[in-house]
Amino acid sequence: MDITVILFAAFCAGILNTIAGGGTFLTFPALVFIGVPPVAANATSAVAVFPGYLGGAYGFRTELGHFDKKQILRLCFITLFGGLIGSLLLFVSSNKAFSIVVPFLLFGATLAFLFGDTIRTWAEKKDRAVSPHGAVGLLLVSIYGGYFNGGLGIVLLALFALWGMINIHEMNALKNGLSLALSAISVAVFAIGGLVEWQHALGMMVASTLGGYAGAPIARALPKSTVRILIALVGFSMSIVFFWRLLPSQ
Repeated sequence: MDITVILFAAFCAGILNTIAGGGTFLTFPALVFIGVPPVAANATSAVAVFPGYLGGAYGFRTELGHFDKKQILRLCFITLFGGLIGSLLLFVSSNKAFSIVVPFLLFGATLAFLFGDTIRTWAEKKDRAVSPHGAVGLLLVSIYGGYFNGGLGIVLLALFALWGMINIHEMNALKNGLSLALSAISVAVFAIGGLVEWQHALGMMVASTLGGYAGAPIARALPKSTVRILIALVGFSMSIVFFWRLLPSQ
């Protein structure tokens, strides 16, 4: 039963990450559900969804080709640096402290995605739109993603909306490419640090890869409103579950 739960969660996470992000909303709770400690579950979850980003990026290779290569390389470098910082921060977090932070991160990531367009519109009216060549916003998001992979894609999409991007498929392509870079450095750090539960991670990696590639045509077929509803339901549901876990047992 445990194997079925985590493999199914990983496959669905691969699809979800390709569509709009939020796959860790499924893999992280699944690992905690079968008894993996929160910090190890977070590291294992990051490893599990990593190949799914590769499948997703490959599925969106046409849209990725629309971007300037030099700009992509610059954004990847910023992402790698922020991801390294965030991954190292996880090593100083206890399971108790991490469990307290998680529901707030989940909730905040979901809100960021839902109100990304609203934030962008406000920024444009205030003449404070963020340039896609700017590093600060992406660096902060990358640190967050290195520390807690949950909702990384959602937060990246919100950042892209602030940058003024409106093509959801190009946004998804860039999201998958940068998520792949960030996850690569996180996986390396977590593996070297011994945080990964490899007996669970390996099977989940295969499942998330299959889901990631399957997610590209699904993403193209779904209207933007449907994607938003799907992410909101998953994000808020998982937030409630982890807030509930914080309550003292009776």
